[in-house]
Amino acid sequence: MRIASVLTPISDHHLTLARQVGITDIIIRYPGLDYDKLARLKEHIESFGLQVPVVEGYLPMEEVKLGTAGSATEIEQIKTLICNMGRAGIPILCYHFMAGSDWSRTSFTERERGGALVSSFDIAKIAALPLAHLGQISQEQLWANLQGFLAAVLPVAEAAGVTMAMHPDDPPIAALHGLARIMYTVESYERLVSMIPSPRNTICFCQGTFAEMGVDIPATIRRLGAHISYVHFRDVRGGPEKFVETFHDNGQTDMVAAMRAYRDIGFQGPMRPDHVPQLAGEEEGEPGYTMLGRLYAAGYMRGLIQAVTSEV
Repeated sequence: MRIASVLTPISDHHLTLARQVGITDIIIRYPGLDYDKLARLKEHIESFGLQVPVVEGYLPMEEVKLGTAGSATEIEQIKTLICNMGRAGIPILCYHFMAGSDWSRTSFTERERGGALVSSFDIAKIAALPLAHLGQISQEQLWANLQGFLAAVLPVAEAAGVTMAMHPDDPPIAALHGLARIMYTVESYERLVSMIPSPRNTICFCQGTFAEMGVDIPATIRRLGAHISYVHFRDVRGGPEKFVETFHDNGQTDMVAAMRAYRDIGFQGPMRPDHVPQLAGEEEGEPGYTMLGRLYAAGYMRGLIQAVTSEV
């Protein structure tokens, strides 16, 4: 198991801190389609003794999800990205299929231990449907669009040596902002990996989102384990329609048991802390993505990994 992190921003100071606390892998956001830009960023990160295993976030896929006119162009862009990643030696592309949105929260001002700021979601606080202008889409249409997307890109991924890792819908509910969703149950993931069987068709196990589903986390890790290539390690208190984020050691999941489950399935990929609490002095940072919370989480994760590996 390798501890990874996003950095906001990817500065020399943050890279130095990451290396000092034992983070080994840095996750980068969508770099565009310029191969030289991607290669330069990877080389700079590697100069700090770190590696780049994943591209994640802000992918050009909105029309793919909705099946609208620009979907063919977006698929070609994703193919180019995959080829660039293969050429650069970046093995995982993390994507999601939340039409019209990304992960959603209704507040970023909840208070956790010691007054640390965390985010929350309450479906009762969702306003009128601001994305209704995108039209209607059913779950089966989304499944059909996903199948067409994977049929187009997986052969390219297989040839490039790049693994596709699907992130779940967050929050994991059947519809949000008037648009259907499909990746919000364990069964959805079993359908995903059986839809087009391939070692490159895999799961980003966002542990916090699965916790929001109310499932047994260690049991679900074992159930889906053969298909998990990438992990977001976080926790919450609550269920799919109302929850609050927590410190990694202060939520509803038995995190020791979860780490044992990753050990037992033989997981050796990147695992990053996600949506960390905002600590004192970081109130101007991006909620969920500040540095002190990541450093705390990395230390906690290193302790868990050492504890469960020492047991065997």
